[in-house]
Amino acid sequence: MKKPFDSQKLAQGKRVLSGIRATGRLHLGNYLGAVKGMLALQSRVDYETYYMVADVHTITTPYNVEELRKNRREVILDYLAAGLDPEKSVIFQQSEVNEHLELAFYLSSVVTIAKMQHLPTFKEKVKQYPHNATLALLNYPALMAADILIYKAELVPVGIDQEPHLEVAREIARRFNQDYGTNFPEPVSFQTEGKYVPSLTGEGKMSKSVEGSYINLTDSLDVIKSKIAKIPTDEGRGTEITGGVKALFEFVELFQGKDRRDELESQYKNEGVRYGEIKNELAEAIFRELEPIQEKRRELENNPEYVDKVIAEGNEKAQKIATGTIKEVREKMGLS
Repeated sequence: MKKPFDSQKLAQGKRVLSGIRATGRLHLGNYLGAVKGMLALQSRVDYETYYMVADVHTITTPYNVEELRKNRREVILDYLAAGLDPEKSVIFQQSEVNEHLELAFYLSSVVTIAKMQHLPTFKEKVKQYPHNATLALLNYPALMAADILIYKAELVPVGIDQEPHLEVAREIARRFNQDYGTNFPEPVSFQTEGKYVPSLTGEGKMSKSVEGSYINLTDSLDVIKSKIAKIPTDEGRGTEITGGVKALFEFVELFQGKDRRDELESQYKNEGVRYGEIKNELAEAIFRELEPIQEKRRELENNPEYVDKVIAEGNEKAQKIATGTIKEVREKMGLS
């Protein structure tokens, strides 16, 4: 017989919320930058971890309906294949917990349009999508605040680019507590053991929004070799290591160790290096790390009933907490 979900038991540790947008299968940047940190947190008894697929956030910028429908599940599969454990973490889909959207509307009543318009991320997205500057995009920070506050999460592992949004969440929590007597914590950012993963283009970090930038966790050895081969390089010798060469050596350190990177950098500055050999060895090292994840993913793909069960139970657990928060907010605001 299935044990009932015990919200009091979950409340023993500090609550952590993290999520990844449903814009495609996870890549190395997601894995090394976020998922490995998630794995470390879920193993600690002093943290209560909530990991969502941020599918509603996906619709704040242009998207394909069928791809979103597929990617909502693909991210769950990648989470599970990488090692997230539904017995240790609440793994759920944002859109299946309607309270996120309800709370986002309530929260938007205490934050101004001017505040939203001046956020750096909003300005960047407007430049990127000049014909899609929608209310949904403007309200993105309020939805993010709702994602966090609906679970009264205290800790949010976010990058520097998301810190302005987290500051909005703190301001909203303070204002709501002041105006309505709620007890929302002011969430703070913290760093997990995640690592910076460069783009295969040699510019910036790995991103799903940049074509040719990323390696998916599901890529085969041949695909990985093909992508690594396209990292821009030079003649193989020089005094300054920049661009694609720097990115290549950063990948070497991530998957083959710092000693190997130091060795190659020394060769680069002296006798020179042969990129064909370096790239082939690197591709094989990356595939060795991904192969167990891919094997686990194939097992999950062949057991859709189990995946369905994980999703349904995760959504149920998340909604149980969210329902309690919404009930409290509605009462405090005079809506019930």
